[in-house]
Amino acid sequence: MTRSAFAHVDGVLHAERVSAVSLAERFGTPLYVYSRAALTDAWQAYAGACAGRRASVHVAVKANSNLAVLNVFARMNAGFDIVSGGELARVLAAGGKAENTVFSGVGKSAAEMRDALVAGVKCFNVESIPELDRLNEVAGSIGKRAPVSLRVNPDVDAKTHPYISTGLKSNKFGVAFDDARATYRAAAAMRHLEVIGIDCHIGSQITEVAPYLDAVDRLLELVAQIEADGATVRHIDVGGGLGITYDNETPPDIGVFVRTVLDRIDARGHGHREVYFEPGRSLVGNAGILLTRVEFLKPGAEKNFVIVDAAMNDLARPAMYEAYHAIEPVVMRSAPQQVYDVVGPVCESGDWLGRDRALAVEPGDLLAVRSAGAYGFVMSSNYNTRPRAAEVMVDGDKVHLVRAREDVQQLFAGEARLPD
Repeated sequence: MTRSAFAHVDGVLHAERVSAVSLAERFGTPLYVYSRAALTDAWQAYAGACAGRRASVHVAVKANSNLAVLNVFARMNAGFDIVSGGELARVLAAGGKAENTVFSGVGKSAAEMRDALVAGVKCFNVESIPELDRLNEVAGSIGKRAPVSLRVNPDVDAKTHPYISTGLKSNKFGVAFDDARATYRAAAAMRHLEVIGIDCHIGSQITEVAPYLDAVDRLLELVAQIEADGATVRHIDVGGGLGITYDNETPPDIGVFVRTVLDRIDARGHGHREVYFEPGRSLVGNAGILLTRVEFLKPGAEKNFVIVDAAMNDLARPAMYEAYHAIEPVVMRSAPQQVYDVVGPVCESGDWLGRDRALAVEPGDLLAVRSAGAYGFVMSSNYNTRPRAAEVMVDGDKVHLVRAREDVQQLFAGEARLPD
């Protein structure tokens, strides 16, 4: 569905109805390009599956926090899932509503809690008793009562990369399943907290429904116990993490996924509770590409290299997770292909975007790195004093610059030399 927003027309890659060549010429490279149509289609798949059900969707801001991207969702009355005070500020600046925002994250500061309480967030997803204590104290200090949901670790294997698996006993996230009932009792006893839900998040880039159903079943085991102890569970938050197609993965259709989870909850007798979904990657991942220009072709004794102007500071996922991103020429050549590693100019052996790719390219050509809409720009850095890329949003035949490219002077504007 979202792949169709980026297609070759007469041998030239287009973003919706705009040539990627014209985007690179106008805005330079490296360049992140997002499709409004792809973002809208993915959102509507979730919203459509939730229609008529007691369910709501909260966009995981950490996947892509560009204001224009968030604004596309805000205009469709999306909720949001945040993990920092900075992300709350972004949601509000993008037109989102605090009362439709849930605040997740394992290390919320007192200042972040205070700002979120004043703004009026929908719920705090809390992950430990010390965090409950802090939130209770902060809420009391400003005369508020904080709505809370505990993130319970269901010890479910999401069968994904270890760095993005979050629901196992060995992960830093959540309250241990065996400790959850006692932790809920502690929360219910705190004067300035109101228990309203239960939450879990088992990982990211999950391509099967079964782990979600396992997690839901475990959560529902707890709900009866929690309510027997006197608390009320108004909502069940199943988190996010649904995967996308980077290469040959076959994740479930969004609508099928949502309906399957909701049907399981209904079948277990909990259909009267609201269900929250917190998608990120499956909303934005295939709604973005990264354009990069070939600087050099470098033959080697064992490998050939395409050296491009994008690097690990622009797209960290390959270096961090050994993640696969499809890479293709923007303008198709009829020349014979060769096998290359696609690498950047950063001074690290881990600076690669793709390994062993068959490409027909020449210096100066443009390449498109697919599936770059999630955890692309948001994880970028200024390593090697490299300015971060520009971001644009394509809407049909219109193009909007939604983040200007940095320049080098900006990178050290806040620094100072020692006095003479």
